[in-house]
Amino acid sequence: MQIIGASIVVASLAAFAVLLAVSVIERRQAGETAGIEPYMPSADARVSGVAVVYYSRSGNTGLAARHVARHLQARLYALNVPNHEIGVGSLVGALKAAVALKRDAGALPRTWPKTIDLASFDAVWLGSPVWLYSPASPIWSFVENNRFDGKHVVLFNTYNSHIGDEYISAFRDKVMSRGARSFEHRQLLRGRMTRQLSPEEMLEAIDREWFGINPDSPL
Repeated sequence: MQIIGASIVVASLAAFAVLLAVSVIERRQAGETAGIEPYMPSADARVSGVAVVYYSRSGNTGLAARHVARHLQARLYALNVPNHEIGVGSLVGALKAAVALKRDAGALPRTWPKTIDLASFDAVWLGSPVWLYSPASPIWSFVENNRFDGKHVVLFNTYNSHIGDEYISAFRDKVMSRGARSFEHRQLLRGRMTRQLSPEEMLEAIDREWFGINPDSPL
């Protein structure tokens, strides 16, 4: 019994060490990305007909969302979730939310804002990180609480390792059931936590892979 107890303690300490390391990396990333490409849409941004709605914990998806909004001259909306800020405790909470969503499609977190008036937009880009191979639960919550009647919806994700095709298919079905006329998916693999693309490399990859822009091409 003592051996089993010691093994449990060691495993618990190892798990905590991993969570602490991830939290430290997330905090560093949040600091690195916070000041890059601040975006303040012009007063007539709605004329573009595009809205970008995103959820981001460590700032990477937020940076991608600002970059997309700048490209499209879109209106930008950030989703916030109570108790999902950077830190070990909130990281555990986010993981619990991801597990809960896999067990129960109705286990969705509260987001602020909960709803957005999207009536004047022709296209809506929805951005989120990937948790346990699925778009993060806050973006599912937003879809559940909003309508996309007649709109083209683009889901975009930044992620570390893998996205499950079955979750993207389920997300598409949910969006279409909420009135969307069409759906597409954009994704960007940033790499594992210790070997990720830098913010600048990520933006170059978005230009190249999502918008067909090659920064090295002559004008």
